[in-house]
Amino acid sequence: MNTPREHFSSKLGFILAAAGSAVGIGNIVGFPVSAAKNGGGAFLLMYAIFVVAICLPVMIAEMAIGRKTEKNPVGAYGALSGNDSKWKLAGLLGVITPFMVGVFYTVLTIWIFIYLVAAMVGNLDYLASANGFNEIINSPGYLFGAMAAVAFLVGAILKLGVQDGIERAAKIMMPALFVMLIALVIFVLTLDNAMAGLEFYLIPDISKINSSVVNGAMAQAFFSLSLGMGILITYGSYISKKADIAGSAKLVAITDTSVAFIAGLMVLPAIFSFNPEIDPNELSSSSVSMIFLFLPKIFLALQTTLGYFLASAIASVFFLLVFFAAITSLVSIMEVPVAYFIDEKKNSRGKALRTVLTTGGILAVLSTLSFGLVDGLTSLTSYGGGSKSLFDVIYDMFYDTILPLNGLILCLFVSYRWKKHNLHKELEQGNPTFSETFLAKYVDLSLGTFVPVILLVIFINTVAKIYFGHSFF
Repeated sequence: MNTPREHFSSKLGFILAAAGSAVGIGNIVGFPVSAAKNGGGAFLLMYAIFVVAICLPVMIAEMAIGRKTEKNPVGAYGALSGNDSKWKLAGLLGVITPFMVGVFYTVLTIWIFIYLVAAMVGNLDYLASANGFNEIINSPGYLFGAMAAVAFLVGAILKLGVQDGIERAAKIMMPALFVMLIALVIFVLTLDNAMAGLEFYLIPDISKINSSVVNGAMAQAFFSLSLGMGILITYGSYISKKADIAGSAKLVAITDTSVAFIAGLMVLPAIFSFNPEIDPNELSSSSVSMIFLFLPKIFLALQTTLGYFLASAIASVFFLLVFFAAITSLVSIMEVPVAYFIDEKKNSRGKALRTVLTTGGILAVLSTLSFGLVDGLTSLTSYGGGSKSLFDVIYDMFYDTILPLNGLILCLFVSYRWKKHNLHKELEQGNPTFSETFLAKYVDLSLGTFVPVILLVIFINTVAKIYFGHSFF
């Protein structure tokens, strides 16, 4: 027996949930560091252009497909293609991708939870020590205890469903995230030499815009907004027919970009305050390195002026902020395969959740063990000139490589299979004059021409860079 489709109770609930899916570790740390390494203000400018020019049309299309069909990616592609097996296979890729992304994201969330607890109990000096991170990721007691806590929290939110679980959690965590982020920005800007970091971050040097900056900004924009992961198709399936999808997509993009931008106001001034002579190019582009190796040292350095207790309190707020961002993303990621089992396999939400958490948990355990605890998983294979762990393989394949491919498939599906006039009909629900707007014409043009070309180029360059050690940019 089919149960009625769940829906978000309000426009605000959807926007906060969708923004929560987009706002993650990459926004809080990855974005500011990418900006630092790619020209500061120049990177910001290119990022904003790509969010509007490329990401917004794809977001609108994903949400429209979801609401039209009220299904997960497999059901959505199947329903709109007359159950064409080729398109259903594309939809299946859109379910497998977030599931596998959820595996490595779980590992990162586990580490963040351990750091949060350690900072709260006063072990900041241990986190900032040379061996702290390596000892933590090789300590089964820490890891599996934290994994149980993270799994319980994510499972509890998803078990409660769309309104009582996902939406309610987003309404609590997202405002809290903003408040903590702004509070940390205010504090950081009072530090010595913080203005140097602010100046570097905000003032664009147009001469620094090159192919590397353009490629970095484009990739960051696409990945940051959770595109190509089936999340917005699934969340779109929970939107009311009265909602204005185009307007909602704009607000989600603005919210996500605002978090990333404000995070830059926190991270860059903090880094320049900690080391006034730092060369931004020396910073690691890895969010993992920044969160777990570099930033704890900055917080510990605050003890000379603030005392150890207050420095630990500030570190605790930061890690709670990152933990909230990770949890909201992880919930949205895992909702995609959960929705698949509910829609396609007719499982109850409880059974679907048990299936996803059990299989995902096993893979997360194996990925956790691939950081030195099990040699066969640590040196699983090699490509691109280096040895790769299971965690590396999952990250490279499903996050870096397949996301732009999924975006490309979606553009081709909307433009040449579902057809643009059907997209317009769906978008006119909640916005009767949509087809008369400039945005409607731009969505038509972009999805059918240059956006898929750009995504194809990103996909080809990613494959060449990761697996063959050669980049075209």
